[in-house]
Amino acid sequence: MDPETSAHADRAGDEEEPLFSNLDLFLFSLIVGLVGKNIIVFYGSQTGTGEEFANRLAKDAQRYGMKGMAADPEEYTMGELSRLSEIENSLAIFCMATYGEGDPTDNAQDFYDWLQENDDEDLSGLNFTVFALGNKTYEHYNAMGKYVDKRLEELGAKRIFDLGLGDDDGNLEEDFISWREQFWPAVCEHFGVEASGDESSIRQYELKVHTDLNMNKVFTGEIGRLKSFEVQKPPFDSKNPFLAPVSVNRRLNKAGDRHLMHLELDITGSKIRYESGDHVAVFPTNDSSLVNKLGEILGVDLDVVISLNNLDEESNKKHPFPCPTTYRTALTHYLDITNPPRTNVLYELAQYASDPKEQENMRKMASSSPEGKSLYQSWVLDSCRNILAILEDMPSLRPPVDHLCELLPRLQARYYSIASSSKVHPNSIHICAVVVEYTTKTGRLNKGVATNWLKNKLVNGHKSTVPMFIRKSQFRLPFKASNPVIMVGPGTGIAPFMGFVQERGWLKQQGKEVGETVMFFGCRHRNEDYLYQEELEEAEKNGVLTQLNVAFSRDQEHKVYVQHLLKKNKEHLWKLIHSDNAHIYICGDARNMAKDVQAAFYEIAEEVGGMTRPQATDYVKKLMTKGRYSQDVWS
Repeated sequence: MDPETSAHADRAGDEEEPLFSNLDLFLFSLIVGLVGKNIIVFYGSQTGTGEEFANRLAKDAQRYGMKGMAADPEEYTMGELSRLSEIENSLAIFCMATYGEGDPTDNAQDFYDWLQENDDEDLSGLNFTVFALGNKTYEHYNAMGKYVDKRLEELGAKRIFDLGLGDDDGNLEEDFISWREQFWPAVCEHFGVEASGDESSIRQYELKVHTDLNMNKVFTGEIGRLKSFEVQKPPFDSKNPFLAPVSVNRRLNKAGDRHLMHLELDITGSKIRYESGDHVAVFPTNDSSLVNKLGEILGVDLDVVISLNNLDEESNKKHPFPCPTTYRTALTHYLDITNPPRTNVLYELAQYASDPKEQENMRKMASSSPEGKSLYQSWVLDSCRNILAILEDMPSLRPPVDHLCELLPRLQARYYSIASSSKVHPNSIHICAVVVEYTTKTGRLNKGVATNWLKNKLVNGHKSTVPMFIRKSQFRLPFKASNPVIMVGPGTGIAPFMGFVQERGWLKQQGKEVGETVMFFGCRHRNEDYLYQEELEEAEKNGVLTQLNVAFSRDQEHKVYVQHLLKKNKEHLWKLIHSDNAHIYICGDARNMAKDVQAAFYEIAEEVGGMTRPQATDYVKKLMTKGRYSQDVWS
């Protein structure tokens, strides 16, 4: 439900004493929201996993005879946290993801600011625990979760169970299950309640089938407001995306079996502003053939109009996705049907397998036994089985489609580094991406949802618009144009640097003094996947790029990568960094490239700057703190 309407609805009944001051008009009261509940699970979530874990913990609470709810900190007055002590046996759980360079997720930004600013807050009556979601390949592993855990204790709150650290580079699901398995017994012990976890499946929503509903009232894929895709109103954001027409869609690579593409989204008239270095988020849709296969295998009419209504009438979350809608729309626009399902989905669906062996295997995979964990790892994760593959390979498993829709996670927006400068292209946003497609161990062809959907967006074609919004980033050109810039971006990591190069060229045209602009790009073969070759060589010819270094990893016997070229240019780079105040930017793969590049900078500081390794690491860390070493990386 839109908080706006609920706030007004609450106020209308009682003119004397407005429940909400104007300031809080759009925030729900924590205390009012918790009526009849004692466990509140806050989530800081960027891609939906934190929210998913929070929902699972809230559901667990019910199994232990407690009442729980998941809550988005952005929707509540977090200043009321201290009042949780007024509720008997109350507990606040925080499922906190870290995003970007150790930052809070967008929805937890205000909460983070509040924690930082309120030194005199007394949280002494608050019981809490934190589960952090992060990724070890990143510099600031689980920074947000660690901060919340430490800060709540500083403000007097009582930690009743240890901080859990989830690593998405390993097996986040397994980390969560292991933590949760020890967490609940500790909670029961703390509150002196019987740990009699009810093992049965608990439904959160009930199905309502609409037979005579006016089709104008039915959601057809909109993210927020009904009909928001027909009547578009700014401002545009994650709850109200803009439908941008695709004006260019071309293949970038000249040969090879991959498909690298350049798209341009037209934002004319949208009032959308962006800066070089920002990200564009797009809401993709699932492949219709997958959706149809799911309908066939479950034997359902996908065009039935339905609502899933929350059984907990107090909850602010009335539906798992916009309702009323059809099963087809839900499976196409709202639900993630391509990622391997998490163990809670298998656990809840197990009851619908009529073959005892299949039912046992599903329960086993959802258990925390070593045998179950390894079966889940090999049969689901390593084999990349999505929900359709699981249904195909377990012929006796035929769940009701409404329960499946309740359990599947929401389909998330995908983020891309913008490959253009708004100084040069104020009305268009460029994307550079590689189409994801691979064959799994079971011989199935898996296709990346967003990249395949984008690839098929024909210019001026039917439905060739893309629902999108902008996410601001910290990845920014230096404030002073005269500062040198060193860019390292192999593969599609070149994206933000196309924007940077355009912008430095524009600044030069404006007559500004522009510092050295040095690019390190890498790809497999010069004649195959040298992305934007013409544009880059042109920029070098015009002196916009003072130096263009390209590593072709497979054009010779031994592999040559960007880090090798960095080492080759060590004297010049050290001068730019150490004497000329250069800013360093790295974009692309976090797992190997970003680490190897960082190691190359350590070596340059040692070899040319005469430092020891600890001094070199410290030196680079300081550059990061000063905002002179920025990364836009993904894994």
